[in-house]
Amino acid sequence: MGSDQHFRLRVESYSGYRGEEEPRAFTLGERRFAVQEILDRWLEPRHRYFKVRADDGRTFILRHDIVDDAWELAALVGERTFS
Repeated sequence: MGSDQHFRLRVESYSGYRGEEEPRAFTLGERRFAVQEILDRWLEPRHRYFKVRADDGRTFILRHDIVDDAWELAALVGERTFS
């Protein structure tokens, strides 16, 4: 996947007490992944990024376009950490 190529996905999110959405689960194709842990997060002027560990042990970077309110898969990092 090139650096300018992103895949749209459906994200189930939670708005905390500050009203900022955090991903709790996401669906890519037919597969639903539960977010086990948010490992990191950062902001850019138009996007919010979340580095998450999914229930299958893999690490994903999810990107939220703040203006369009759209989620994308920005990257898959490494492989499963357990079977």
